[in-house]
Amino acid sequence: MKNGAYKKYLYWALTVLGVVACSSILFFILFRMGSVRQFFATLTTIFKPFIYGLVMAYLLLPVFNFADQHIEPFFHRHMKSPLKAKRVVKACSTAVSILFLLLIVTGLIWMVLPQLVTSIVGLVDTLPDSFRQATQWLQTTLANNPKFEDFIVNFSEEAVTTLTQWVKIDMLPQLNNQLNSVMNGLWETITFFKDILVGLFVCIYVLNSKELFAAQSKKMIYSLFSVPRANLIIDNFRFAHRVFGGFINGKLLDSFIIGIICFIGMSVFHLPYAMLISVIIGVTNIIPFFGPFIGAIPSTLLILLSDPLAALKFLIFILVLQQFDGNILGPKILGDSTGLSSFWVMFAILAFGGFFGFTGMVIGVPLFAVIYSLVSGLVNRSLRRKALTDDTHAYFGLNHIENDHTLCYEKGETQTRVKTSIREDEP
Repeated sequence: MKNGAYKKYLYWALTVLGVVACSSILFFILFRMGSVRQFFATLTTIFKPFIYGLVMAYLLLPVFNFADQHIEPFFHRHMKSPLKAKRVVKACSTAVSILFLLLIVTGLIWMVLPQLVTSIVGLVDTLPDSFRQATQWLQTTLANNPKFEDFIVNFSEEAVTTLTQWVKIDMLPQLNNQLNSVMNGLWETITFFKDILVGLFVCIYVLNSKELFAAQSKKMIYSLFSVPRANLIIDNFRFAHRVFGGFINGKLLDSFIIGIICFIGMSVFHLPYAMLISVIIGVTNIIPFFGPFIGAIPSTLLILLSDPLAALKFLIFILVLQQFDGNILGPKILGDSTGLSSFWVMFAILAFGGFFGFTGMVIGVPLFAVIYSLVSGLVNRSLRRKALTDDTHAYFGLNHIENDHTLCYEKGETQTRVKTSIREDEP
């Protein structure tokens, strides 16, 4: 009896302590957001090579598994030692994965970079003519509208005065800072390539040791939790892997195909800056929901500087292309990989994009899908423990639930009573 009472008070004390600790952490996060961001930014900078390596390994995992499945039977038939055969299979699968990555990167650079440079050079060459046409249009407009001309002249004089003061007061003292920024940018570029190189070695190590890491993780989970809870945690990790793997790899493939189709279509219609805009459309298409608009708007404005009629053609083409992607290609590749409604997709992109920028907009949807699934699972298990149904449709129009678990619905002045079938409790 004494031990039972002691345990009861101990649990209450631990609960209060946990609530106070969580409240303190939440208070610190809310009112010291700058410090929290700085902490995570520093942490990210330190572990950036490992992050790059883990991301590359995760994206190459389907290639590694495919190579492993097709290479393993050959070596097991021709080698006497299964252990040696397994090591050789891992080494060959890793080599195939890295070779695939290098071929993709080299192919993109070889195909895209020259066309990209040509598009940018063409854009720079046409900018003076575009500004000249805009100036002529403005002069013609001003000649036909004297009042508008007076307004523009006064506005221009004020703008020139402000610009002159800015150059004298702000710009000249900042030239030294700009030089330092250029040097910092050069150093950051060197650091980036160094992190990529180290990340490549991390990727190789992770691909070779993924089974060991998985076994160690499972061992730790089963040591910390009860067997049913550990099984549930591992199932949730498997679900997260399916969601992330299906969504990220599917979205990359979808965006790659959309970029190629965009380049082919722009080449057929003889639209300018085909490669540059196709790269923009392909990259921004990785972002769900908002991606097509983020890529299409600046691309349309870019073409508008060169040829307004071509901009109209591009706008129509890109609308048709995005309809094809949203209704045919995207669902065919992705399916219902997240299970989220359009509202939650938009919420996830805005929320995680606000915190983590472009990366948050890309991973926000699958990450929120995992969180949504975990919360939904907790709610459903809690309902089943209370002998209540977890069917969402049963709660439409619900007025209240009586003590015998009868669901009471109100429609106008009448009340309907429905006795639900209660699910058995689950461990």
